[in-house]
Order: sequence, then C-alpha cells, then structure tokens
Amino acid sequence: MDMIDTLGAAGIIPVIVIEDIEKAVPLARALVKGGLPVLEITFRTSCAAEAIAKINREVEGATTIAGTVLTLEQLCAAKAAGAQACVAPGFDPEIVKAANRLGMPFCPGVATASELSQALSLGCRLVKFFPAESAGGVKYIKDLLGAFRWTGVKFMPTGGVKPANVRDYLAVPEIICCGGTWIAPKDAVAAGDWAAIERLASEAAALKAR
Repeated sequence: MDMIDTLGAAGIIPVIVIEDIEKAVPLARALVKGGLPVLEITFRTSCAAEAIAKINREVEGATTIAGTVLTLEQLCAAKAAGAQACVAPGFDPEIVKAANRLGMPFCPGVATASELSQALSLGCRLVKFFPAESAGGVKYIKDLLGAFRWTGVKFMPTGGVKPANVRDYLAVPEIICCGGTWIAPKDAVAAGDWAAIERLASEAAALKAR
C-alpha cells in the first residue's frame, strides 16, 4: 500500500477506540457505508489487534491502519493483524527503524521542526502533526512548510480537528488528510447507534472536498 495515496484519497480518517470487540465490525461497516473507508484503530485498548484482524476479515471495503503505536510489541501485533500502516502520536526513531525493517508504512507524530527533521532523515514522507490545534494548528504547519516544503513532506493533523476547521487544514496542499475522533463518539459506539455514526461519517466525507 502506498500510504500517502491511500490516506490522501480518503481525506478524513476516523480515529477509533474499540473497547468491546463485538462493536468492531458494525462500527467499521457504518463508517465505510458513510464514505470513510480508511480506519485508524488505536492501540489504546487491549483488543485493538483483534479488532483490526476482525475488520479485515469481515468488512468489505475497509482499510485498517493501527494508531497510537508506541512499542515494538504493538508494531508487530499490528502487522500480524493485517494493518496496512501504523501511526504514532510521537516520534521514536527506534520504532520507525523497526517499521522500516518490517516493511510497514509508518507515520510518526511530530510537533516541532527538530522532530520533523529527524523523521525525514529516517525516510518518513508522511507525518502526523499532533496535537494539531494545541500545537499551533494550520498556521504552525504553514510556518514549518516555509522551511520544509522542498522535502515533499506531507502532513496528517490530528487532535482538535473537527467539522468547523477541517476544511482549513485540507486547503493546504501538503496536508493530505486529517484524523478525527468526532466521527465515532464514545457514547454512540457504546449505544450501538450505527445510524448516527454512518450519518457523521457521511457528513465528514462531504467535508473532504477541496
């Protein structure tokens, strides 16, 4: 998988926390049906790898990426489960190097010019800007691009991105997609309100048009 092409085509990536494995498949189906086929399943719960594997087996049209990948163990679990790529909230050079050895597309998190420079030195072409709004938002990314645009780096901002500002992010050519937690809110997931989540996905998909 070419991570930049796949995530760029998706535009908006639902960031999902799955606490109940039985919710994984209906949640993924609702998101895909709503027009968001690339799903970031975060390793914030013990069933993340199982959820990725289950979605890959049972949800047609879904592409899974593993989020909040902080350890070598999580990286290996994500690969074994069939995740197409991994995303991290921070930059750990050892994890990036391990992902390179495994042939796993990896998107590290950066919030400073130094982190971005280090990520680029290890071959990362796509970085997660996190926490996007708290770290300076669109203006900060544009300032970084003043120095780094020539490298061809692409950004996936996550953290504080919402319907009110997502178009501002996506208007920057180097921002190929945004991650969002608003699309699969915890209360709707807990209640099994898949119709509401499909509606939120559909509304989010409509926002990605540049």
